[in-house]
Amino acid sequence: MHWTRFGGVGLTLLAVGCSGDKAPSVGNEPVQQSLRLEEFAACSDLEQYIEDTASKQMRAGLEQQKPGFWERFGRNRGIDLDGAPPMAEGDASSGGGSPQGPKDSTGTNNQVEGVHESDFVQNDGTRIFVLSGNRLYAHRSWPAEQLTLASSLEVEGWPREMLLDEHQRLVIVSQVRLGLPGKPSVGGYFGGIGMPEPMMISDCAGFGFSCGYYGGDSTKVTTVDVSDVANPTVVDQVYLPGVFTQARRVDSSVRLVLSDAFRWPEGVKFWVNYTDELAKDEDKLEKAIDERIALNEQLIRANTLDQWLPAGKHVDAAGVTTALPVTCSDFYRSNAPSAPGFVTVASLNLDAQSAAPGRTSLVAEPGTVYASKDSLYLAHSHYWWWPEPGQKDFTYVHKFDTRQPGRAVYAGSGTVEGVPVNQFALDEYDGVLRLATTVTTRLPEAEHEDWWWGRTTTASRVTTMGVKNGQLKELGRSADLAEGERIYSARFVGPRGYIVTFLQVDPLFTFDLSDPANPHKVGELKVPGFSTYLHPVGDHHLLTMGVHTDANGGCCGERSLKLSLFDVSDLANPKEAFTQLVGTAYGWSEALYEHKAFNYFPAKGLVAIPFTDYAPRTYSGDAYWNGFRTELRVFRVDLEAGISPVGAVSMTDMFQRVQTPDWTWYYTPDVRRSVMADDYVYAISDAGVRVSKVNSLQTPLVTTRFPKLVNP
Repeated sequence: MHWTRFGGVGLTLLAVGCSGDKAPSVGNEPVQQSLRLEEFAACSDLEQYIEDTASKQMRAGLEQQKPGFWERFGRNRGIDLDGAPPMAEGDASSGGGSPQGPKDSTGTNNQVEGVHESDFVQNDGTRIFVLSGNRLYAHRSWPAEQLTLASSLEVEGWPREMLLDEHQRLVIVSQVRLGLPGKPSVGGYFGGIGMPEPMMISDCAGFGFSCGYYGGDSTKVTTVDVSDVANPTVVDQVYLPGVFTQARRVDSSVRLVLSDAFRWPEGVKFWVNYTDELAKDEDKLEKAIDERIALNEQLIRANTLDQWLPAGKHVDAAGVTTALPVTCSDFYRSNAPSAPGFVTVASLNLDAQSAAPGRTSLVAEPGTVYASKDSLYLAHSHYWWWPEPGQKDFTYVHKFDTRQPGRAVYAGSGTVEGVPVNQFALDEYDGVLRLATTVTTRLPEAEHEDWWWGRTTTASRVTTMGVKNGQLKELGRSADLAEGERIYSARFVGPRGYIVTFLQVDPLFTFDLSDPANPHKVGELKVPGFSTYLHPVGDHHLLTMGVHTDANGGCCGERSLKLSLFDVSDLANPKEAFTQLVGTAYGWSEALYEHKAFNYFPAKGLVAIPFTDYAPRTYSGDAYWNGFRTELRVFRVDLEAGISPVGAVSMTDMFQRVQTPDWTWYYTPDVRRSVMADDYVYAISDAGVRVSKVNSLQTPLVTTRFPKLVNP
């Protein structure tokens, strides 16, 4: 069978009772309403907890393969279909700028002002840095007519993202493979009788593809001095176990969130060797599975803590290497059911690089990450092992105080109903956390008694939370809205909140959050389609990215990308003031799901989005690719006149030089990012950088090209 996931990434493994002589030892556990993180008293406690959790997961995976396992959950489960699941007790110029730099330019689109987010492109107005393949490409970008690829630097492993600070230090994060002990899973679980084993790193080649950065077992943080753009110099290197998730920078403090799977000892298997005899004899099959469970548990219990948690290392500018072993007191466990694995908040102080990075680790999973200037929040779902009526979505939220450079201090935890759509569904204002969540509830299906999993219904709401006595407590909750729909985007701006849900039309809901004890909906507007990203423009407008659809639905209704400008000056009566449809039904933009691809330039009233489209022509030879185009679309945004197309910087020629068969996980010749500086626009892809003037976007001034690297 295959592992089932509900509402996100990860699994909850549980201990229950079911009726019958062959009851499995896994089942749904109740939601923990008095959530907290607990320190480990000793390293032996940490090791035992890891091994207990690993054994539970291993046992669950194998017991699912026993004859009749899933049929048992369809009857006699003893659940009250009319009640909720049991809960744990508890509570405009002509050239612009000077030779030294432009007057205005854009950087990474950050959610919170002053909290810088990592990306594969960084810009400071006069220089543009791009990660492509396994190299850093450093450009002199000003004056724009003299755009030059000044240098490149090979980065160890598979570069992911980077951060640039005011002192011309570039922090590059890459995945590397150090050959750590054990075999971590890298892509969830493959279904099918006889093959529910986690896909191991060593098996990647056997599946006919490169694992890419998923093949890395560690994260490398490389600090590069780029004060001389022609000669970038590595000044510091840190290696930590795990896979990079996200990074934030506030002043000189860098926080990285890493996740790491359990490293299964050699010899642990998640299947038995099926034979004709086992297939015909259920008792022998069950005995073989029990024997495999017992053998696996012996191997798990024999593992040592340094095998579960290998050390990292630090390499300074002089090349001196220092081990970074695990400190057991840096680890926490949740008192709620948790998916197996580790999540670590690593804190680096760029002004004290000789110091070891501070680490705060949870035996859990990363989920959604949100950061304000003073706090970092980790939110992950409570996962039900299998569906059954009475269940409801819940999210566990952990808050960390990040005011101290080089350290993240645990501040409190709490439980909230529902699941956030992404990081923009969380926001901190005056010490209050606001969350927009969609709550999925599973109900009995009266018309189909054989549907033991029931049916689902959804509703959405805004909840406010604050820390009281070391716990995140609910302060207030809005009424439920948009039954049967779910949140597609959210944004909080000061004491206001905005939510978009979707079914066939796109309701924009406005909220008054000035009183944390009484968050409430004020207004509502329905328009066809949906918005996936909301960007505040001034105090009273939202510029949104989304999809226009036929309000009547159906498979063949109209569809295109859509930019909209909403007037929210009157919260009770929001208005869609202007709309601009983009492209054909085949059109697509990374800005639909990645806010860093959405680039608004308030100084010039411009917005740029990467855009690809396809016009079917022929399916023979190279002509097939002639129907594709990839470009940077630029629009002017005027609060009085609306949204109007300015033009496009095309990079289709660079795309056609590569074509799809040569794509890899790390190389995409589509336009993906942009930079705007005064009256110039830079389009950026993994194939190079191209700059044009705003009033003649179709005529590029300069193009730099990156060599295409295959399997670095």
